[in-house]
Amino acid sequence: MARALTVFRRFAIASMLLAAVSAVSLVCAQDSPNNAKRGRKYKAPPPTAHFEVTVVRATTGKPVENASVIFHPLENGRDNGNMELKTNDEGKAVIDLLEMGTSVRLQIIAPGFQTYGEDYKVDKDNVAVEVKLKRPAGQYSIYKKSEGKAEDKPAAKPEEAPKDAPKPQAATPPK
Repeated sequence: MARALTVFRRFAIASMLLAAVSAVSLVCAQDSPNNAKRGRKYKAPPPTAHFEVTVVRATTGKPVENASVIFHPLENGRDNGNMELKTNDEGKAVIDLLEMGTSVRLQIIAPGFQTYGEDYKVDKDNVAVEVKLKRPAGQYSIYKKSEGKAEDKPAAKPEEAPKDAPKPQAATPPK
């Protein structure tokens, strides 16, 4: 019986020591500065804006389908990659990935229209832009005569003097 009591005491002491060591290691692990580096801490993503672009013809106001709408996020005034979308049959392209407080360069390319480009500040949570695309204008060249220049107009006729006005006489050289 004495032997059983000694074994029981040893078992109780070992159990209490194991519990104490576990409690101490649990407390130390929670307060450890190295614990901040372990694991992945959740960081909420920055708020984003709903950016909707509508592309229409400048002449008729009808939507331009399948136009390339390219977003160039700007970081410190420099281009930071791009994201390209195509307009749907209503001429709309929507993106929800642009961070609030940033700037974006919007570029629109459509066959048969002038390329459009403009910088926008994403300062609201809902931004709507309507772009009116124009047809390409005639190209200006310095090698061809263009309309409206003075050299293209016919030379003006000199005014005729009245019939009874005296005719100018040639100047005689001094002697």
